[in-house]
Amino acid sequence: MASKLIQTEGHEAENPIGVCLREAFGLIESQLRPPFPLTIPSPPEYVNLNRAILYGILCEPHLAKVHIKHLHGKITDGYGFFTNMLTKVVNDLYPKLVDTAKVQLIWVTSEMVSVSAIGIDGLLVALLRQIVSGDFTEGNLWLCSELVGLFLAKWDCLLEEEPIALTSALYTFLRLLADHYRLSSNSKSDALKQLEIKFCIRMFREQFHLCFKIGRDLVRLLQELVHIPEFGAIWKDLLVNPGEFKTSDYRDISQLYLSRTSSRYFLLRITPEMETQLRFLLTHVNLGSQKRYQAWFGRKFLSFPERETLVVDIVRFICCSHHPPNEIIQSAVIPRWAVIGWLLKSCGRNYVQANAKLALFYDWMFFDERLDNVMNIEPAILLIVHSIPKYIDVTHTLLEFLFLLMENYDVGRKDIINHGVLSAFCMLVRKGVLHSLDILVNCDAISPFLKQRLVELFSGMKAIVSKELQPVLKGCSLDLLKASSVEAQNTVAGNTHEQ
Repeated sequence: MASKLIQTEGHEAENPIGVCLREAFGLIESQLRPPFPLTIPSPPEYVNLNRAILYGILCEPHLAKVHIKHLHGKITDGYGFFTNMLTKVVNDLYPKLVDTAKVQLIWVTSEMVSVSAIGIDGLLVALLRQIVSGDFTEGNLWLCSELVGLFLAKWDCLLEEEPIALTSALYTFLRLLADHYRLSSNSKSDALKQLEIKFCIRMFREQFHLCFKIGRDLVRLLQELVHIPEFGAIWKDLLVNPGEFKTSDYRDISQLYLSRTSSRYFLLRITPEMETQLRFLLTHVNLGSQKRYQAWFGRKFLSFPERETLVVDIVRFICCSHHPPNEIIQSAVIPRWAVIGWLLKSCGRNYVQANAKLALFYDWMFFDERLDNVMNIEPAILLIVHSIPKYIDVTHTLLEFLFLLMENYDVGRKDIINHGVLSAFCMLVRKGVLHSLDILVNCDAISPFLKQRLVELFSGMKAIVSKELQPVLKGCSLDLLKASSVEAQNTVAGNTHEQ
């Protein structure tokens, strides 16, 4: 029996999940038509029945209501197995599903939300991950529209049973809105943008305590949307009217800055296929052999100009969600910093490159060794250091961007940011990622101006985190810092005089 579920090319092997569902349906198809047998199925029969009903729902839209009633009458495990199978279909088959099956997939997901099925949060996350950033094809925009509509329609049910699923949706739609607002205006795109705005604003205004759970990356995403009037008002209230959010827990935006974002949120903007390819690259491909893998990845996922924004999501994923073990770090496998360097180089648009650098340094600004992981900040410093011999322009660009963030990201809370950056440097030396700050302060290749800024950071701020500085400055004495500072200032003054 040919599959009505997925589209396959002649040379492709059939997917095991698709085969499993189709064979289960073929085996007991006669039992899926009323009147249904009244016998209680054995465990193996129950598994087969769930698979067959799922195939029937996806492939027989005209009988979907019959199949779902049959499922309701036979269920004994809180829909756990059925929902788990649905999640596997989404993760492994979604891009290849025929259009009618995709429509049925959204319908049956809505049904599972209504009955509070076990595992529904995982299914919703799986569907959210299939929406690709920077993809403006009709199918991708359709999925986005269907899901935001589902979250709005099932708001009360999700709020009661799966509130964390709402935070996953908020993270996703905030990120997607930044892309969708660059679309030319038409009836379909305008309707989608309004739905996304409606959902996100409702979350901020009615359930801010849930929004707060996302942590500091909520601010990063929101800053991309302040030009939209509704989000401009949210931004103003975050800064000066905290009482508008009707929660006593929120008093100042610095609370969000100092709240780490869970790694599971960064997975939301990476499809399972992208995740598989990236983890393979960062686990099995040796440095020096990576070019053809990177070229394939670029052709597959970054081939269109509008897809560039996906680089920001990938950088955040690599920094915060992919933390290789020591045996990988100490092997010849391509390190994370090298992949990020390639990604930054692939950015053609200035605003995308700036957002990618912000994604790279974001945890630096608010780093707290009690909460944050040194692996989140490691790629940036290693990219800075390893670029010095051959690509000093990369080192300069990254250091300049870091100092730009320290000066301008939030002028009113500059002390928090300065403290975070210095704490990040302290932790990097303490953990042995950097042997000494000497490698930056005494590097002849680094411009005198940047060396001066580094000296000021490491010595002028010692009063703020003096206890943390002591172990860090062992390999880089204050006398040396002062001497370097004088030398750098004289050089800068000489250069200014010449100009």
